[in-house]
Amino acid sequence: MSMTKIRTYSELIQIPTFEERFRYLQLNGRVAEESFGFNRIFNQQFYRSKVWKDLRDKVILRDKGCDLACEGREIYGKAIIHHLNVVSLDDLNANEDWILDPEYLITTTLNTHNAIHYGDQSLLVTEPTERKKFDTCPWRKTNG
Repeated sequence: MSMTKIRTYSELIQIPTFEERFRYLQLNGRVAEESFGFNRIFNQQFYRSKVWKDLRDKVILRDKGCDLACEGREIYGKAIIHHLNVVSLDDLNANEDWILDPEYLITTTLNTHNAIHYGDQSLLVTEPTERKKFDTCPWRKTNG
């Protein structure tokens, strides 16, 4: 692996909250330096392969369809499988085993995936705000 910190699923699931898991994975925009993701031909060949699609389904099942495998954060739209470590074109060309190892993969939403890659925490879906009587009418007061 060509990264300084090796991230693993086993380590990630020990982290209790979604926000802490996000911080563990956050790349802060460094992905463009090393990733094969910007080499569109290789990217499409890999992510459209039967091997990847089969593995993708297994990872989603393992993570119970939840964003960063956090219970209560079920994904109702498209699920993205994120490599916990940046995959380089050299890694792909060398057919490195870890690229297809679930220990280095996690289920995310598109927003979470983009937030991890680009360091923009504002992309994360937050918990809904608890509503209170008259909270949208600032000139009305509640009795409690």
